[in-house]
Amino acid sequence: MWYHKLLHLQSSLQNLMKRGYTGQALQLSNFKSLFSLSIHWCHTASKSVSCTWHQHEDHLVSALLSSALNLIIFWHLLLPELQYASTVMRFDYVWLRDHCHSASCYNSKTHQRILDTASVDLCIKPKTIRLDETTLFFTWPDGHVTRYDLDWLVKNSYEGQKQKVIQPRILWNAKLYQQAQVPSVDFQSFLKTSDELKKFLQNFLLYGIAFVENVPPSQEHTEKLAERISLIRETIYGRMWYFTSDFSRGDTAYTKLALDRHTDTTYFQEPCGYNNYDRAVLNTVPYDVVHRWYTAHRTLTTELRRPENELWVKLKPGKVLFIDNWRVLHGRESFTGYRQLCGCYLTRDDVLNTARLLGLHA
Repeated sequence: MWYHKLLHLQSSLQNLMKRGYTGQALQLSNFKSLFSLSIHWCHTASKSVSCTWHQHEDHLVSALLSSALNLIIFWHLLLPELQYASTVMRFDYVWLRDHCHSASCYNSKTHQRILDTASVDLCIKPKTIRLDETTLFFTWPDGHVTRYDLDWLVKNSYEGQKQKVIQPRILWNAKLYQQAQVPSVDFQSFLKTSDELKKFLQNFLLYGIAFVENVPPSQEHTEKLAERISLIRETIYGRMWYFTSDFSRGDTAYTKLALDRHTDTTYFQEPCGYNNYDRAVLNTVPYDVVHRWYTAHRTLTTELRRPENELWVKLKPGKVLFIDNWRVLHGRESFTGYRQLCGCYLTRDDVLNTARLLGLHA
């Protein structure tokens, strides 16, 4: 019976939409008369944005949307899959009780929970729900009141997180990067101003590489530069590593030979990323998968070696290059003569934390 009513309602909604109908008077009355469900409906309008929610036995569904979209949203809420014309949120009552920010449940100074989550009844339901302008109030069986600002719910709901604007990453090749003319950052400005540090990190997050110019060519100043961004990671190579051409080290990196495209530290328990070049024995793949592995390896290597996917940069004293090992591979051509190079590894969490502190969505 309910299925035929849904079809009838869908037809009615389509006819209304064809005629350009955007009124709200029929919304709740139509749904209440067509369905005898154990839900409670509430609708309120504040300026040009309205909040609509309905209460199920075990969770709350809330929709924040423009008035013209209400008809569509209600129709979708009754289907097994939600289709979001705007921000539609689903909240479990236990989650709502657990995230209460009242003085007895949450320490606003430390931003830590006081409430013992394990003490919350897993079958808890609110006695009443009330909406006042932009605040949603829940009164629980023990009389405790939880209030939520609608903006906070949008920001912290699962659906809101999916729509959250994050720092964009640009998928680039050599031509795109060169056309973008991404500027380097000056060393002194980088150390002294947050704006230059933010600009550097923004470019680093966008492209996975960034440059700092006019750095005094010494290990001391390179270390000072790195510490401006993040903690330096201690590794088997030391805190800061420094090398020149010295084959006695038994590592191709310490020679004048070419290094194919790769990322570093793939042999760590917490590696930086994929390494296409310096690999150990392939002994973790069973026989019947080995050939497929080599086929995939060939496909990836072909893409990596396309000239349009290579950006060649000639480093010189005073120019520092930062590379995101999770995004960008690096290498070098063979060379003659003598050169010295120093560097380090930064902790990824701290790099991203610095970016967030400067207002970037990292």
